[in-house]
Amino acid sequence: MATYAIGDVQGCFDELEALLSLVRFRRGSDRLWFVGDLVNRGPKSLAILRFVTELGDDARVVLGNHDLNLIAVAAGVRELRPRDTLQEILDAPDGGALIDWLIRQPLLFSEPGVPYTMVHAGLPPQWDTDEAATRAREVESALAGKKRGKFLAHMYGDQPDLWDNGLSGWRRLRFITNALTRIRYVDADGRLDLDEGGAPGSQPETLVPWFASKARRSRGEAIVFGHWATLQIEQALDPTHRVFHLDTGCVWGGSLTALRLEDQRIFSVPSQQSPL
Repeated sequence: MATYAIGDVQGCFDELEALLSLVRFRRGSDRLWFVGDLVNRGPKSLAILRFVTELGDDARVVLGNHDLNLIAVAAGVRELRPRDTLQEILDAPDGGALIDWLIRQPLLFSEPGVPYTMVHAGLPPQWDTDEAATRAREVESALAGKKRGKFLAHMYGDQPDLWDNGLSGWRRLRFITNALTRIRYVDADGRLDLDEGGAPGSQPETLVPWFASKARRSRGEAIVFGHWATLQIEQALDPTHRVFHLDTGCVWGGSLTALRLEDQRIFSVPSQQSPL
């Protein structure tokens, strides 16, 4: 049995099929971890959702910002944007059931005996993985509860940008959501900067990638993540960071990448998409 963690698919179903063929994925034996952003921007988001839901226990998924966007659009609290490719899901006879399944997915995943934590974007410096899991459950409860619509309506925004245990209400949930699904850079105080999205070296000197923060409490814990297409996996990361980045920009014309957790071997197939 092998476990393959797969980067942001974003509707690139043909590339996913090619990647699974490359690794000789065996249903019922191997498992797939998806780092979030299953849908949007690519051409076959509906096919992706149908495929992953059919995998049952062979697949584990965490929510990414594009997945949350689909949930918010379906709930009527957000409009489709010009580059969204979600209408096919919304119109499908099983679209509602697929979105209900997506709502039930966690924002962070780990399991006993597997020395990796999976999240879409990363962790703020103030949290170790145990605290991050606790905070993630707060958002998961909001998505599952009767006030889901109100949470989704208050989910968007860049503030607050600094964690405080005293945060409450929608502001608390918004920070947690941003931290787990949107983070890239932080400053010396651990404040999120959600504007900068370029490759390391392009950011202001006051910012560092979240995993390079000297104050990072999750340092030394193995974290699998995506979200950051300009942070290419070919760039050598300091082994002490213990992070494994898998978003190689398939939907942008890059590639789709998998990491075999047992031996940290990388597999990749080229994108079939025209660069956006």
